[in-house]
Amino acid sequence: MFALIGLGNPGEKYLNTRHNIGYLALDEIIKKFENSESINKFSGQLWSDKINNKKIYAFKSNSFMNDSGIAVSKLVTFHKFEPENIYVIHDDLDLDFGKVRIKFAGSAAGHNGLKSIDERIGKNYFRVRIGIGHPGDKDRVLKYVLSNFSKKEIEVMSQICINITTNLDYLISQEHSTFLNKIKII
Repeated sequence: MFALIGLGNPGEKYLNTRHNIGYLALDEIIKKFENSESINKFSGQLWSDKINNKKIYAFKSNSFMNDSGIAVSKLVTFHKFEPENIYVIHDDLDLDFGKVRIKFAGSAAGHNGLKSIDERIGKNYFRVRIGIGHPGDKDRVLKYVLSNFSKKEIEVMSQICINITTNLDYLISQEHSTFLNKIKII
């Protein structure tokens, strides 16, 4: 049993912002599910399906990024997910735009969504880090992450989300190197 958790902020205002790449990736993944209807549960939206005979739960918190750990902890506690079966998909300022990396545990690196999750379930889970680049000045970070992708950037990110979905089997099988090689476009 696996949890795929997309981080982002709810609402139309934030739909195509850099901070919402986790939501955007999850939206693409859900298209692959046989039942794309969500249920409202654990203070979020929950979808479920089977991939390679493994039960998959896809989840988006209904709360803002900085409080996402509350909903995530409800999901994780109820289903008793093993830490190695939890994947949180999120934006990463420290990665070049379009790069994707997977990391187990570690620091939140200033990401408030990860900090919130770490406070409630601990640091032991996989992070699927999608690079959004850095604005160059730490004083510009908040405005940058809450700004929309440009048309060219959204095309790249959309392709990354499609590649993640197409190669989800490798992620769930925990063939992380193969997964990363298959999804890279830059």
